[in-house]
Amino acid sequence: MLVAGFPAGAFQTNCYVLASGPGEACVVVDPGQDAVEPLEELLREHRLTPVAVLLTHGHFDHTFSVAPVCDGHDVPAFIHPDDRAMLSDPMKGLSREALSFFGGRLEMREPREVRTLDDGAALELAGLALRVDHTPGHTPGSIVFTTATDEGGEVILAGDTLFAGSIGRTDLPGGDSAQMICSLRDKLLTRDDAAYVLPGHGPATTIGRERESNPFLQGLDVPAPGRGL
Repeated sequence: MLVAGFPAGAFQTNCYVLASGPGEACVVVDPGQDAVEPLEELLREHRLTPVAVLLTHGHFDHTFSVAPVCDGHDVPAFIHPDDRAMLSDPMKGLSREALSFFGGRLEMREPREVRTLDDGAALELAGLALRVDHTPGHTPGSIVFTTATDEGGEVILAGDTLFAGSIGRTDLPGGDSAQMICSLRDKLLTRDDAAYVLPGHGPATTIGRERESNPFLQGLDVPAPGRGL
């Protein structure tokens, strides 16, 4: 499996592409601010053809380029229904401070084709099998995508639910700290320690590493199902 990515825009949001290998179809995950040109370079480098864009949640730093990417390649965007409204009204997910930074306006639009995903949905895209888990807390419609490696391990596209050494903030509109704890405990800490985590910002990590050292996960009473890194 080919996994590649880059941090995009002022918020350094990680945009990823996943494919079964070079020269194949691929999915694009979270094309954020200023992501179009570096994404096109990455697609050319690996000779990849997008078939879908997956969105881990609706915040504009993850969705800013979704319309040009989807419409430019004639592919659909996938998002949880609880966050869909932010595609056309990004202000729904911004704090007052952010609103003032953008002068009270930030115009975006939906791609031509949007498909919604619910908890437990299974996708077969670009030769990859992906599972959808609803992980509200950062936003009402936050989701993580999981796929299997060639060796049988897991790769988790965690969005802003889990980071290396931290977790997603819950103080923005729609955030909920109690839901975040439940999502982390019930949907992520149940995974094998070797599961590889690709977060929405910052470096990659593993579930085992975060279980052992992430201060925000300490005290969550979940037995470790497996030991890895």
